[in-house]
Amino acid sequence: MHDSRDYAFEDERPDIHESARVSREATLVGNVTVEADASVWPGVVLRGDVEPVRIGRQAHVGDTAVLHASSVGENVMVGHGAVCNDAVVDDDALVGFNATLNSEVSVGEGSIVASGTVIPQGYSIPADSFARGVPAEVTPLSQTTIDTDRIHEEFASGAYTDLAGRHEELFAADPER
Repeated sequence: MHDSRDYAFEDERPDIHESARVSREATLVGNVTVEADASVWPGVVLRGDVEPVRIGRQAHVGDTAVLHASSVGENVMVGHGAVCNDAVVDDDALVGFNATLNSEVSVGEGSIVASGTVIPQGYSIPADSFARGVPAEVTPLSQTTIDTDRIHEEFASGAYTDLAGRHEELFAADPER
């Protein structure tokens, strides 16, 4: 169910799976796909004009995040206020609050980008890595003390899908539209 502000761009219109939750206060433009059980929270902008935007199955895009010409895979969590411009985030990754992924950035499967991190243009983060800082420094997750299972359970699991489902009014269709 969705009732976001969605807009066509050159005959392309957002495609939202019936089980996805898209806030009516999100803005979707053009070639945007939101797959099953994903959630898109208030203030999010998904702009698929120069290239498509894809939100994978059971991925979650937090309040006020902006994705332009970017894709996130399955079970990805994009934190509040994050910016992804022409970026690809692979399955099971987490992008922290207010992180910035500049053009032509890729984040490998299972990686974590810390809150406030800035990934420079053209940078590729390998799978199972931890990126942090301005500009980002990358460390293999195996060389950190990060409990990836706990983080995945807390931020990128079915629990967030359940939370979206509990927000009946936030994701309810607006009878005025």
